Amino acid sequence: MQLTGGEIIMECLLREGVDVMFGYPGGAILPTYDAMTKYLDRLHHVLVRHEQGASHMADGYARATGKVGVCIATSGPGATNLITGLATAMMDSSPIVAITGQVPVAAIGSDAFQETDVTGATLPVTKHNYLVMDVEELAYTIKEAFYIARSGRPGPVLIDVPKDIQNAKTEFIYPEAEIHLPGYRPQSSATEDEIQAALELIHTAERPVILAGHGVTISGASRELQELAERCNIPIAQTLLGKGNVPENHPLVIGWMGMHGDACVNHAIQEADLLIALGMRFDDRVTGNIKTYSPNSKKIHVDIDPSELNKNVPSDVPIAGDLKTVLRQWLSQLEQRSHAAWINRIRDWQEDADERDILKHDISDPLLTPQVINDLWKYTDGNALTVSDVGQHQMLEAQYYPHQRPSMMLTSGGLGTMGYGLPAAIGAKFGQPDEEVWAIVGDGGFQMTLVELATARQENININIAVINNNFLGMVRQWQELFYDKRYNATPMFTPDFCKLAEAYGIPSMRVTKREQVQESVEFARSIDGPVLIEYMVEKEEMVYPMVAAGADLHDMKRRPKPGEK
Repeated sequence: MQLTGGEIIMECLLREGVDVMFGYPGGAILPTYDAMTKYLDRLHHVLVRHEQGASHMADGYARATGKVGVCIATSGPGATNLITGLATAMMDSSPIVAITGQVPVAAIGSDAFQETDVTGATLPVTKHNYLVMDVEELAYTIKEAFYIARSGRPGPVLIDVPKDIQNAKTEFIYPEAEIHLPGYRPQSSATEDEIQAALELIHTAERPVILAGHGVTISGASRELQELAERCNIPIAQTLLGKGNVPENHPLVIGWMGMHGDACVNHAIQEADLLIALGMRFDDRVTGNIKTYSPNSKKIHVDIDPSELNKNVPSDVPIAGDLKTVLRQWLSQLEQRSHAAWINRIRDWQEDADERDILKHDISDPLLTPQVINDLWKYTDGNALTVSDVGQHQMLEAQYYPHQRPSMMLTSGGLGTMGYGLPAAIGAKFGQPDEEVWAIVGDGGFQMTLVELATARQENININIAVINNNFLGMVRQWQELFYDKRYNATPMFTPDFCKLAEAYGIPSMRVTKREQVQESVEFARSIDGPVLIEYMVEKEEMVYPMVAAGADLHDMKRRPKPGEK
């Protein structure tokens, strides 16, 4: 079967199980878009308004489904506009395949119109990338790219295809053989010595804590994690991206860790005698000052990526392997344990934190973001798939919207990408059409990618957009208040009338200024078949507590005073 390169791309996407792709056409990718017209009954194309939106949508789709997300762009600025989304996916181990057009082979290196060294530019922010110089290699390259994106530690892969390669014809034979790459062999299981070393530490620990990260979700190891915790009565602390791996109302889930995590979790980590780190990477927002991080604990670290082991925090038992496989190996030999005194001590810390909760304070006006988030949780029955942008609202979503299932809170963790929320929510909804999806965005980050309102309207995608508007770059302003003597330079922000803006896009909207309106806003959003925007006008100078200053000791937390305290 003689096919053009563009047709080969489409045929390969179908064989990889792709059903939707997010993209923006241009001259260098036009042959592929022309070939696409023959496949639109099987492959749905979502026209974005900016290529960054395409990469975030592919990311949101990937995180919500566990499948590879696909984005497409033209050469030059089209391809470079993908970079922020690729970097976001790289930091958070999200499987994406990006396909970009390139100038014809003969023009490469001549500074041709819209030419950019895309493989060079994306090398630091992709798991791997390709420049295809022969149409005969195109089909195998695509299959290999999908394999790399989804295997081992997932990540983004880019394929750059010159325009003449897209036009060239060849006999299409899909490569059925299994992919084998020299030097790339993700390890799945632990050795017997590693198993015994880990079990000895688990069986002798008196104050153990499980640190559960995003790798639990990626590996599909939630059930095994819960069984480990229950059999040995070990408290579970979750990372930001690990929230929901075990239901957050489970009695052994004590909260999430780090800079704005739960105080009881940070205390437990600092006083633990064993940390069992599962699919997490000990990043600086989790550890604070590494020199004083959990100083008296032994550490077991399991991760699919061996480069993460001993990178930030030295481990006594480092294990490179698939988390689900390793946990099953442990469970086959794991003995029951009880740590009642340790659990009770953590409960005391939790009670102290509960007394400091802002919702315990007698505040009626103005509207506070924790009130909004907690009421969204209440009136959606805690079942919504939330996609958070980056900032104060992100941290407060993590604090006040408990999740009971994996992959139900999506956000940019490692890169902290403002503008992620709206496009990622669109991608997530395409991946999980039956879930109630809420994009929770700040007025700052939302304005970075709000052009994707047009995409949401054109697709009539049923997402609810909660704009938390405080007319500030809230998290930066918080740092200015705490560390820069309230010199609010470049953080007060003019914002448009978001409701009128939504109206201009043909999107129903509502403005909320009082807490009693939040329930009505949820009911209003649910009544609309299509995108809805709700603007929540909140207190301008809110603070997110607890807070561990960057580089400070994890136990050195700034805390909200209890009612009656100064």
